[in-house]
Amino acid sequence: MSSNRRADLPLLARVRSPRTWSLQARLVVVLVVLLACVCAVVGAGTLLATERFLLCQLDNQVRDAASRSVTFYDLGPPPGVHIAGPGPVFLDAPGQSTGTVGAVVVGGGITEAAVITTDGSRNELSADSASQLVDVPTSHPVRKFLDGVGEYELIATRASDGNLVVAGLSRDGVNQTLVSLMGIFWGVAAVALIVATVAGVVVIRRQFAPLSRVALAARRIAQLELDRGEVRFPTVLVGTGPQSPYTEVGQLAMAFDQMLDRIADALSSRHTSEMRVRQFVADASHELRTPLACIGGYTELVALRAPSTLPEDLAYAIGRVDAEAKRMTQLVGDMLLLARLDAGRPLECSDVDLCVLTADIVMDARVTGPDHQWSVNVPDEPVIVSGESLRLHQVLANLLTNARIHTPPGTHVNTTLTCPGGAMAVLTVTDNGPGIPEHHLPEIFERFTRGDSSRSRRAGSTGLGLAIVSSLVKSHKGTVSVHSVPGQTTFTINLPRARSAQLITLA
Repeated sequence: MSSNRRADLPLLARVRSPRTWSLQARLVVVLVVLLACVCAVVGAGTLLATERFLLCQLDNQVRDAASRSVTFYDLGPPPGVHIAGPGPVFLDAPGQSTGTVGAVVVGGGITEAAVITTDGSRNELSADSASQLVDVPTSHPVRKFLDGVGEYELIATRASDGNLVVAGLSRDGVNQTLVSLMGIFWGVAAVALIVATVAGVVVIRRQFAPLSRVALAARRIAQLELDRGEVRFPTVLVGTGPQSPYTEVGQLAMAFDQMLDRIADALSSRHTSEMRVRQFVADASHELRTPLACIGGYTELVALRAPSTLPEDLAYAIGRVDAEAKRMTQLVGDMLLLARLDAGRPLECSDVDLCVLTADIVMDARVTGPDHQWSVNVPDEPVIVSGESLRLHQVLANLLTNARIHTPPGTHVNTTLTCPGGAMAVLTVTDNGPGIPEHHLPEIFERFTRGDSSRSRRAGSTGLGLAIVSSLVKSHKGTVSVHSVPGQTTFTINLPRARSAQLITLA
C-alpha cells in the first residue's frame, strides 16, 4: 500500500515536494544549483575586479585631464586670441576628450563651468550642476552625479593663482563596459548551465543504471506470487560489471543479486516441501477413502439387518461410528479436492447458467435449514459463465452452509446475482448474523480456519469449506472477498461471464 503513495500524489504536489523526486532528479537539480552558484560567484567577482580595474584607469585619466586643464589654465589663451564659447578655455586644449567636465572655483564659488559635447563644442552646465562642483576634493577623484549630465569622476587641482580647477570624466564608458561584460558572462553561463545539465543527466543516468536495474528487478519480483506455488526468478536480475565491487551502486547490485539467490533457494525448498506435503495429503486421502467406505458400509449393514435387536448402547455406538465415518469421508473428500486443485488439474468447462444454479441451491438450503430465512434475487435473463457446474454448485453450497452453521436460527440469508458491468457476474451472500471477528478476517479463506473451534466441530465443520470456495473461484479465474461487521456479513464472488454472453450484453 505504501509503495503506491508516490503515484497517488498529484503532479503539482510531487513537483512542490522534493522528497518525492527521484534520486537522479535531485542530484541533477543540486548539480545545476551548485553550478549556478559558482557561476554567480565567479561572475560577481569578475565584475567587481573589472570595475575596479576600469575605475583605476578612469581615475588616472581624470588626473591626466586635471593636469592638462590646470596647465592650460595657468598659460591662459595666447595674446590677442579670443576663444568664444561658454565655460573654461582649457576645455579646448589638445587632448581633452568628449564628455570632459571643467570648472573654475574662485573664492568658494563657480565662475564658469562647461562640458565638451560630442561635436567638440562646449556646453555650459546648469546652476545646479555647477554648484555640485564646489566641494570636489584635491586629494583623490570622487564620484558625483551631475544633474542633466550624468555620473562623473571628478578631481580639483590648485592653479598658480590660487583658484581651483575642476576636471572630470564620465563613467558611462565604464558602466557600458560592465553591462556588456555582464550580458556576455550570463549568456555564456546560461549555455554552460544547459550543457552541464544535459551532461549531468547523461552521466548520472549512466552511473545509476545498475541502481535502476535493481529497482526494475525489485518491481518484477514484487509482481510475482511468492506466497504459494513454484516461483521462477529471471536468470539475470541485475547484472554487474568487473568494476562493480569498487562502486557503492555496484556493491548494492551484487548484494541484491546474492539476496535474491538466497530467496530463490529458500522458495525452491519451500515449494519442494509443500509439494511433498500435498502429495502425502493426496495419497493419504485417496488411501483413506476405501477403509472409510468399508466402515460406513458395515455400520449401515448392521443397522439395517437388526435395528430392533441391538441393545440401546450398541445402537448408539453404531450410529456414532456411522456419523463420524461420514464426517471423515467428507473431510477426506475435501482434502483430496484441494490437493487436485493445488496440482492444477484442468476443469471440465461448459456454459453454466448461474440464475438456475443459484435458485436451485437456495431451494436446497431452505430444506436443510428451515430455521433460517432464505431469499434469492437473480436477473430475469440468463447469466452464463464458463466453468464446471458441479464445482460452481459446491462454491455457493459451501457459502450457504457456512451461513447456516455459523449464524443462529432466524437469521436472514440473502443471495443476490447481478451483472453491473456486463463482463463480470457478481454473486453475493449476505446474512444479518453476529458477524466474523475482525482478527479472523485476514485468514478466513485459509485451510482449517475456524471461528469457534468447539461449535464448529459440533456442527460438523472441517474448516475447509471457505478454502475450497477460494480455490474453486480462482480456478474459474474469479475473485472472492468478505466484508463483515456485527449484524452483516457479505461474501462477494466475481466470475467472468462467457465470451458469447458478453457480446450479447454489449449488443
